[in-house]
Amino acid sequence: MPSFPRLAGALLASTLPGLALAQTQIPTQAQAEPATLLSDASSSPVLTLPETEVIGRAPGSLTVPSVADQRAQIEQAPAAVRFLDSEQFENRRAFNLRDMLQETPGVFVQERYGQELRLSVRGSGIARGFHLRGIEVLQDGIPVNLADGSGDFYQIDPLAIRSVGVYPGGNGLAFGASTLGGAINFTTPTAYTAEAANILRAEAGTFGTWRLSGQVSRNFGDADALANYSHFSTDGWRQHSRGQYDQFNGNVGYRLSDNVETRFYAGVYITRQQLPGALTLSQALTTPTMANPAQVAQNQARNVWAERFANRTSVRLEAGQIDIDSWIIHKSLYHPIFQVVDQDGLTWGIAPHWSHSFTIGGLRDEIILGGRYYAGNNDALQYVNLRGSRGALTANGVQSARNYELFLENRLWVAPSLALVAGAKALRNDRDYENRLNGQRYSRTYDGFNPKLGLLWQPRTELQFFTNITRSQDVPDFSDQLQTVGIRPVWVPLDSQRAWTVELGTRGRFDRGGWDVTLFRSNLRGQLLQYSLNPSIPANTFNAGTTVNQGVELAARYDLAQGLFDTGDRLTLGQVWTFNDFRFRGDRQYGDNRIAGLPPHVLRTSLAYAQPDRFFLRPALDWVPQGAWADYANTLRGNSYIKLGLEAGVTVAPGITLFLDARNLTNKRYVSDVSTIINAQAPGANTAVFYPGEGRSLYVGTRFTF
Repeated sequence: MPSFPRLAGALLASTLPGLALAQTQIPTQAQAEPATLLSDASSSPVLTLPETEVIGRAPGSLTVPSVADQRAQIEQAPAAVRFLDSEQFENRRAFNLRDMLQETPGVFVQERYGQELRLSVRGSGIARGFHLRGIEVLQDGIPVNLADGSGDFYQIDPLAIRSVGVYPGGNGLAFGASTLGGAINFTTPTAYTAEAANILRAEAGTFGTWRLSGQVSRNFGDADALANYSHFSTDGWRQHSRGQYDQFNGNVGYRLSDNVETRFYAGVYITRQQLPGALTLSQALTTPTMANPAQVAQNQARNVWAERFANRTSVRLEAGQIDIDSWIIHKSLYHPIFQVVDQDGLTWGIAPHWSHSFTIGGLRDEIILGGRYYAGNNDALQYVNLRGSRGALTANGVQSARNYELFLENRLWVAPSLALVAGAKALRNDRDYENRLNGQRYSRTYDGFNPKLGLLWQPRTELQFFTNITRSQDVPDFSDQLQTVGIRPVWVPLDSQRAWTVELGTRGRFDRGGWDVTLFRSNLRGQLLQYSLNPSIPANTFNAGTTVNQGVELAARYDLAQGLFDTGDRLTLGQVWTFNDFRFRGDRQYGDNRIAGLPPHVLRTSLAYAQPDRFFLRPALDWVPQGAWADYANTLRGNSYIKLGLEAGVTVAPGITLFLDARNLTNKRYVSDVSTIINAQAPGANTAVFYPGEGRSLYVGTRFTF
């Protein structure tokens, strides 16, 4: 494989011809008027076509564009990218990522307990039994993942989010992401983009659940500031699943001049979550509220204290804009599971990138050139678990990760309605582990070069067709590389996962509706899959041979009626469908079996009646026609199910809303997620790998803006 310096040099060289030809900066005028593609009858638009382009300084802030500009920038890409406005989930029980992303096609997100869930895009982390792998999670464009690529979801507070951008696969290249799942960027509000200067919210519901949240923002001439705090507490639907979360997010911006602005971000996230564990299929469907006895006996829990500090400094030049991101994350973890995992780690990084719009021979061109260096050290200790307390020391090591990345994305409009996108990323990832108990050291370096090529055809402002091909690369994290044998962690030198992904899609709108549909196929080598031998011990990871991930991502809506009882009201039918067809290809052990972990079909249908700014009523049906396979031998799978929910909200006075969120109204018993095993029929196989879905629940709340 070529060395990283040669790859980086090639990538830099590829940008020089375009820069040399840069002649005239594009005016900062809107290119076309906005057009909405998909919208929710109970909230703001769900998805729009990009028809407005603002180049140069965004209104109000140089570091954070307006929400309208964020939407336009995302949906201009010739790819299956999606944008969500916080108005879509502000009047519901928005506690975790599922509450935000459940109506985003192609995103599989299912709850286990508390904020622990399975997040997968196009099969990323398909067999990961815990936390996050294969997707880069960003907050305000700055990575949340740790330096080895791992991560969890506890520091993403839906009530502190203003918008969400979803970039499947290589579509996250503009951020430097090149994993199979791509990137999801959660943008927090500033004093310029906040819905109101002051926001207060209170809610309560079943299972001893309650939450209080407050947000305040102010402008002070050249400075602006915002602070958001949430406290969430629940007894949990299942036994031994009590949780408590405290989340603070804030930012302060300062305009140094008309062309220079800096913004500082700070966050503190405290998690205390009991773990009820997985059950057998029979237990999950007959006694779903019970906890796994082993988890109770060991008092298993996940306690995290994390702090995050970041900065973005933006400089507007005559030729484009430079943004420099820097960040540091401290995470302290006390995690009694099969052993007491006691870790303390620090992650830091810097990521400059330059963006510019200009003309080449009369053709519009847009370029992003960036680099990232981020690293981290993690002191990783383990002890015998004495009912949640530390016993004898079993492991003492230092996990070190370093990442060097350079990326480019260029968009050339070869015709007024046709754009060509080309890009690439060069990377070098170093992983080192020192075992302090015996003095042994292990290391592995991963190099890569991941290109991208795409086309966008927009014959009319309300219609788009796009296609692209990208290469992705997923590097194993320390949870993959350090696998437990007996009671000790053992280093396993895994290869990275590589894939070529082709996608083809269209999105558009007409007078009463709109659609967004994408077909994709990924050919993978060395896919990182996992299997559990004991539900109390972290799963082992292995590189599969040749596998295929393919599927369909669809969202559509249609206004069945308009002006029924009031001017502007509407009755809207919405449909989201994610189809996953993930298989081995001629594997010596599994043949052409389906890869375990995700159900093939996930559908959500809604029927919403809304009177804008007054009232909405929205029943929704979730349907999984076939449960996910739990084993690679395809002998055991979860059940099929249909769930019915209801959301409603009313504006009782200016700035005061009341809302209701009722879930699983029929109290359906179902499996929400599974951990994967090799063969459920093998002698001695432990099949306690199923997580029961939450039963009937009701939440009510109120929201004040002033």
